[in-house]
Amino acid sequence: MLCAISGEAPQVPVVSVKSGNVFEKRLIEVYIAENGTDPVTNEELTTADLIDLKTARTVRPRPPTLTSIPSLLSVFQNEWDALALESYTLKQQLVQTRQELSTALYQHDAAVRVIARVTRERDEARDALSKLSISGATTTNGEAMQVDSEGLPEKLREKVEATQEKLSKTRRKRAIPEGWATSETLETFKPNSLPASQSPKASTIALDSTTDLVLIGCGDDVARAYSRSSKEIIYTVTANGSVNDAQWAGSRAVIASNSVTVYDEATVAATFTNHAGPVSALAVHPSSDILASVGQDKAIVIYDLADLSVAAKVQTDSALSAAAFHPDGHLLAVGGTSGQIKIYNTASLEFAASFDAPGPVQNLAFSENGTWLASVSKNDTSIAIWDLRKMAHLKTLDVGSAISSIQWDYTGQFLAIAGPGGIIVMQYSKSSKEWSEPLRNGMAAKDIAWGEKAGSLIALSKKEELVELV
Repeated sequence: MLCAISGEAPQVPVVSVKSGNVFEKRLIEVYIAENGTDPVTNEELTTADLIDLKTARTVRPRPPTLTSIPSLLSVFQNEWDALALESYTLKQQLVQTRQELSTALYQHDAAVRVIARVTRERDEARDALSKLSISGATTTNGEAMQVDSEGLPEKLREKVEATQEKLSKTRRKRAIPEGWATSETLETFKPNSLPASQSPKASTIALDSTTDLVLIGCGDDVARAYSRSSKEIIYTVTANGSVNDAQWAGSRAVIASNSVTVYDEATVAATFTNHAGPVSALAVHPSSDILASVGQDKAIVIYDLADLSVAAKVQTDSALSAAAFHPDGHLLAVGGTSGQIKIYNTASLEFAASFDAPGPVQNLAFSENGTWLASVSKNDTSIAIWDLRKMAHLKTLDVGSAISSIQWDYTGQFLAIAGPGGIIVMQYSKSSKEWSEPLRNGMAAKDIAWGEKAGSLIALSKKEELVELV
């Protein structure tokens, strides 16, 4: 017979009436005193439930002092008994802990599944609420909020057609202006911080037609107009929320936040709340009298800046995040979370064509050559070039790092790129039909704009200040 705890032949064997196992009496009594259960079955057990077994016993000698070998052996035996009992207890606790861990892992997996289901239901509810909000806004605001299937009013149609006729005549034959920067000029560009241009939470910039005023949009609900000539911020305007985009429409500043706001210097000229949610991006028509805005509510809104009124609204099938007018003004490109770039006829607002970008569209920019459209997808390191004549993908320019902003120069040969990896300029040569990289600077930037005659670049640095590369 062996003890169920120590695994050795017991000196004083007893048997449990609950489990039928044999134990060393002194070990089981200690275990019952500490736990009150049978160590094998975990049933309640008392010393009264133990039955002594009669076996042939040998009389153990009285233990002498610890100076003798027999006394040391007795001490070692007691220590061994204690260790055996402790080892048995630890094994039981290990089995119990494993069971609890298995249960916890199962519950965690179930919780993850529930969270995923609830998140999906939440997104579906938000989408339904967005559609409901748009429908409600249409009813509230009357004609200004209706989807205009007939396109722009006649006055704006005529302006679009006149602008296209004027600009398209000379575009293909237009020579590079005298004194325009060359690739050799760009290779020498070095960054220089513009004094007093620090703007907390700055996220976007726009350069006016004089290339002197820089409009800085910020996440703290303000926009600032900075003068490069006087090297100071000349005025600050308050927006209706965090500024998502900022543009110049002639001499007027236009801010996209939770609304579209037009300013005459520091004075609010008009505020439009035609989007059912934040406004993502703005696009200014080449005439400077027409403005387009897109938002998370999947809507495109067209404004008449001459009358400061809403001209039309078109609903799409996905949230929108980017917009750009063709250099001639007759086309409007929009892109959004679906990864699809849609081209509309500006005058009629009819859908004309579409391109499938590799991901959610972040930036759109038409080339001044009138035939190319550049797009950047969110978290992508490359720029897709689309050919409007063939309505197909033309080229992919991989710059090796994330991209925040892009802008073509007036000649259509230089494409400026800003991102956390630095500032890059790509050049296309008509003669060789090849792309080159005349500039790569390691300064991280959020946004970028071309200076006069491409002789400089104005960038919004990661430190939220304006930097001029010249």
